[in-house]
Amino acid sequence: MKRRVVVTGMGVVTSLSLQVEDLFDRLCRGESGVHAIRQFDTTNFKVKFGGDVYDWDPGDYIDKKEAKRIDRFTQFALVAGSDAVRDSGLDFGKEEPFRCGVILGSGIGGLNEIETQMERLLFKGPDRVSALTIPKLMLNAAGGNLSIRFGIRGPNYTVATACASATNAIGDAFKTIQYDDADVMVTGGTEAAVTPMGLSGFQNMKALSMRNDDPMRASRPFDVDRDGFVLSEGAGLLVLEELDHAKARGARIYAEILGFGASGDGGHITQPDEEGLGAARAMSCALRDARLDPAEMVYINAHGTSTPLGDKAETTAMKHVFGEHAKALSISSTKSNLGHTLGASGGIELVVTIKAIQRSVVPPTINLQTPDPGCDLDYTPNQPRERDIKVAMSNSFGFGGHNASVIVGQLRNGSA
Repeated sequence: MKRRVVVTGMGVVTSLSLQVEDLFDRLCRGESGVHAIRQFDTTNFKVKFGGDVYDWDPGDYIDKKEAKRIDRFTQFALVAGSDAVRDSGLDFGKEEPFRCGVILGSGIGGLNEIETQMERLLFKGPDRVSALTIPKLMLNAAGGNLSIRFGIRGPNYTVATACASATNAIGDAFKTIQYDDADVMVTGGTEAAVTPMGLSGFQNMKALSMRNDDPMRASRPFDVDRDGFVLSEGAGLLVLEELDHAKARGARIYAEILGFGASGDGGHITQPDEEGLGAARAMSCALRDARLDPAEMVYINAHGTSTPLGDKAETTAMKHVFGEHAKALSISSTKSNLGHTLGASGGIELVVTIKAIQRSVVPPTINLQTPDPGCDLDYTPNQPRERDIKVAMSNSFGFGGHNASVIVGQLRNGSA
């Protein structure tokens, strides 16, 4: 019998807030974390705005010497992860270290370090490249440093599936506990790609919104006037536990992980399948894994990036999976407030989804003024809505054709 898995801790780093409760409150008030980029000079860039955490100071969690030895994306993970562990009440010193693990997602990893050291190489020569370059830029650095901090010695690896990275990592962590390879997993995603190279690459492939005159309204999922996503950064981490393990220590349980599904489009490296068949497969697999009828679904935190093709494909996918029930779903995209944090987005959005269940409130999709005729479902435009949410889904779809969906819900009675 598969073991049951619950969420006992959550932590976030976003451009809107660094605290879970405050983040959800601000999302429901329709606030935006998108603004003119302040980390670097954007004078020569076509796009001049994003969701950078411009006032970032990890000093409360990381001493200055340690902070200099890790990339920004690892700093985000350590702060969000430490918050999640503190929130869970776990003392890893009292846990069997080989029964605890870390699986994180990141689409790009240490891009800040790559750019810094490439500049040194080109202008100062190879001897001036830092000896810490590789340990700082490698994708697994965030998970490795997190495991070192807490003495975690169980399953530990990093998933890189572009914008689906965090959700794939959460799905893997869920299965790791289900199949008795661990009792506790720290999981989620982290990303810090708001850099000159990151912004240049995305703007030149014409993936980004060009609304420099109105940044806070630039991310407008499902709106007819959407013109691309907004590049952002951050982290969302959660502590997952086997149910009996959590109960035995009197842990507060936020939600139960009910199901996970993943698929590939097998089509284009950046464009989604227009019929949403890959996305639909991931959602259907998650429903099957959760043993849920589609009609039981209440809320979906959509991938909803504000791209012309992606939002329409996701809408089509939801119709494939849910049929007539699709019209009864409450759907929202919190990327309308936060922009797109790439490989971290699934972690942040699962935290938001769990808070929606707890609060019985669907957060809004802001900036949705004129719905696209091809996006004709209920996306909770501009105002939050009270609703009893027993089960909810979070979707993440990434470049490369990666699709992942996770279902969470109120703690069920009985066995799985």
